[in-house]
Amino acid sequence: MTQIKSAPARSGARIMGIGAYRPARIVTNDEIAPLIDSSDEWIQQRTGIEKRRFASDDETLDEMARLAASDAISDAGLNPEQIGVVLVATLTNPVQFPAVAPIVASKLGIPDPGAFDIGAACAGFVYALSTAADMVKSGSVEYALVIGAERMTDVLDFTDRGSAFIFGDGAGAMVVGPADFNGFGPVIFGSDGSQADAISMSSTWFDFRSGKIPEPPTLRMAGQQVFRWAVSEMVAVTQRALTAAGLEPKDLAAFVPHQANNRITDAIVKALDFPDTVAIARDIRESGNTTAATVPLALHALRSEGRAPSGAPALLLGFGAGLTYAAQVVALP
Repeated sequence: MTQIKSAPARSGARIMGIGAYRPARIVTNDEIAPLIDSSDEWIQQRTGIEKRRFASDDETLDEMARLAASDAISDAGLNPEQIGVVLVATLTNPVQFPAVAPIVASKLGIPDPGAFDIGAACAGFVYALSTAADMVKSGSVEYALVIGAERMTDVLDFTDRGSAFIFGDGAGAMVVGPADFNGFGPVIFGSDGSQADAISMSSTWFDFRSGKIPEPPTLRMAGQQVFRWAVSEMVAVTQRALTAAGLEPKDLAAFVPHQANNRITDAIVKALDFPDTVAIARDIRESGNTTAATVPLALHALRSEGRAPSGAPALLLGFGAGLTYAAQVVALP
């Protein structure tokens, strides 16, 4: 058999930097509630959300991604020219092609990088991060840029009582680079396509183009179905990620779940008996559900609060449309 040469593998990879971009406009529950015959109290009790950010016309998807990425590259102490690959997790690219990643890479001044998008919705960032870590460890690239960016307001129906109050806009990013230690545990991921209709679009673009529907399709979510699935399944997924990394809940410095609903987070924390020493990300209160951006934004918030000590282990968990999920223990940047 012909021998194929491979790049020298590295002993490890780690998160080197983290960045975030949050749109300027803050939208409270009082602004959303009248459109869905609701109230601030009802929204907070149901989800834990107090406010969220909505992007302006100038805060485009690629621009928010660029700003978060630039922040992460600077935090890592690198120059854009050193990045070898750019991965963008998103479901709100306003066009089917081209991908957002090469556009963001060009705007950042990254010369000739690998660049592609990952469409795994709320689990997308953890999927992309684990992919980047494997690329660095395999020797394919030295530094990888991972971005989660969403303009959820582009796909919302603000009169839909099941989703209008949940989502927001924003972007978060991380830089992954080589390390002489293992900064990533095994990723635990999976999907259940039999429940694909739990979070989906109201119709297809073909229906809109053919005139079957008068307005473009928007997001629809079966909230109770998603809640039951997340509470019943994500406890086991979280435990599997911990076991794969050889850790117990008490060993963690932080737990950063997808910011879908504070009640889901509470259920996981209670089931696994996380001690008070573990910082639990609750960025949903300020940012709402930003889909692929929730995990990096939530971790960025924890670190800004001084609750994410560098080098300590944190568990990241993403789950959502697909239905898809991904969990992984990482060393904090």
